[in-house]
Amino acid sequence: MINYPLEFNSKTFATSGVQNIWKTASNDFESAVSIPPEFKGPGGGFSPEDLYNQALANCFVATFKVYAENSKLIFEDLHVETRLVVDLDESKKPVMKEFYLVAKIKSPNNSDKAVLLAKKASQTGLILNSVKTICHFEFHVI
Repeated sequence: MINYPLEFNSKTFATSGVQNIWKTASNDFESAVSIPPEFKGPGGGFSPEDLYNQALANCFVATFKVYAENSKLIFEDLHVETRLVVDLDESKKPVMKEFYLVAKIKSPNNSDKAVLLAKKASQTGLILNSVKTICHFEFHVI
């Protein structure tokens, strides 16, 4: 049983100037972060949009892995490709509009169960269910 509430902390250190890359860290794992070229930044690190996209993708992966483990589903590997669309909303503000995820589950011991658990993970993932972004999913057993 998981005891709530849970807390997750991070630290970020940045200097002045939009062309400067900065560092962010969680649990002693550090990443370079930058403003992407699409927003007139230098690139060279993960953008906040990259991190958001990765958070959604890895929420799906983590949730699927837990469901697979608990259901005794064994698979060789899981390959996930995602695309995040940033667009203007009705009030002309940029938002994380749509997220597309294609998951390929290789050699599961039960193909039907693999697809069922993938659908369940996409519908119940904690972060996936905490965002306003429209999420699209596609699942394939290979």
